[in-house]
Amino acid sequence: MKTKLYFTAIMLLGFMGVSNAQAQNQECMTNLSIYVEHAKVKNYEAAYTPWKMVYDNCPDINRANFIYGEKILADKIEKSSGAEKDGFVKDMLALYDNSAKYFPAKYSPGVVGIDKALFLYDNKMASDDELYKLLGDAFEKDSKNFKNPKALYLYFSSLVDLHKGGKKDLQEVFDVYDNVNDKIEEENKKLTGIITTLLPKDSTGTITSKEKRSLKIATTNSESYGKIAGSVDSKLGALADCDNLIPLYEKSFEEKKGDVTWVKRAVGRMFNKECTDDPLFQKLFEAQLALDPSASAYVYGGTLKMKNGDTKGALADFDKAMSLETDSYKKSDIAYKVAVINKRKGSKSTARKYAQMAISANKANGKAYLLIANLYATSANDCGSTPFEKRAIYWKAADMARQAGRVDPSVSGAANQSAASYAAKAPSKTDIFNSGMAGKTVTFSCWVGGSIKVPNL
Repeated sequence: MKTKLYFTAIMLLGFMGVSNAQAQNQECMTNLSIYVEHAKVKNYEAAYTPWKMVYDNCPDINRANFIYGEKILADKIEKSSGAEKDGFVKDMLALYDNSAKYFPAKYSPGVVGIDKALFLYDNKMASDDELYKLLGDAFEKDSKNFKNPKALYLYFSSLVDLHKGGKKDLQEVFDVYDNVNDKIEEENKKLTGIITTLLPKDSTGTITSKEKRSLKIATTNSESYGKIAGSVDSKLGALADCDNLIPLYEKSFEEKKGDVTWVKRAVGRMFNKECTDDPLFQKLFEAQLALDPSASAYVYGGTLKMKNGDTKGALADFDKAMSLETDSYKKSDIAYKVAVINKRKGSKSTARKYAQMAISANKANGKAYLLIANLYATSANDCGSTPFEKRAIYWKAADMARQAGRVDPSVSGAANQSAASYAAKAPSKTDIFNSGMAGKTVTFSCWVGGSIKVPNL
């Protein structure tokens, strides 16, 4: 009898639990609807109480708890002070942690780490040590989702500041710089892939409204990555000059010469910073050749031959590098590097040849377009028999610079600046009128070749 009564009591409590859960769930749904409507019109004060009820009792009922919760708590933090503000700050940090707990598919470790770091940074609540640790952990655990341009910059910037304070060594600065740059290039590669596909449709008017939105988003994001890449380079500044690179790599060479990643990054950085006259560059190149006789190694070998006056041997190495590389993006990067080498040597036609090869391999290589634009602009005095004809080359340079910004918005800042500079040096409307050349064609008999149509007045 007692057993039967006990079982009956258990069943009754179970039904009461289910009933209470259903009632609570209904209350949560009601309050969810209330706070969402308030939050939509940015009435965060009115949204707080119903949001808190739902968040505390039904945190996983809807992701709105975290999307709007962040905005509601941000409003509380802005309008409070002292101990009350500290409490809301703790609530916000807990909110970020709970977002991953209840919606892990949407809030990965990288996303949560970035959210916390940017919140602390924007509210001036974190030291460089704390920022670097938060962002470093997020990057190492979840680099796939570490895409925020501002966070990428802060990750590197906080490290540089720590180095300047004597807390981090220069090698770590270079390692993180490479990782951040690789990530920026990886993300921009995806964006320019979208742009390359959609630009022809946009120019012919066959693009759909959905594709138009995708093109706009990709363009905007690519521009953001370009700005951040420039800021990262500026932050690195003189730390990567030859005076710093050479002693650092000399010191580490014996220990690291078997580490292919270290060797490739070291020789690549010395190449980019034009430290190729130092004997260390030769040592690094030979180490890379032994470890990884890949396409890029032949680029560096060609560089050394070019410096020694062996132009024929250098060009053979450059062509060998192009033939070895099968990845189109890497091939484009190699061709661009070879174009830069030849530009430095004053071989403009050869530089353009390789820049055009870079564009053939990757139509979104904006740097290659900019290089060709510069080659044209610096040839003004060599192209044309009259002042008007000489200055007409700037129209061709400006067009090439504009194309760079269209295909690769990450270089749009430099592209727009270059295009404006070149256009300002081209013949003015008065010059066109006085010359009687409006609507006519100027043909270039110099190495540039081709022609340009003079604008109509």
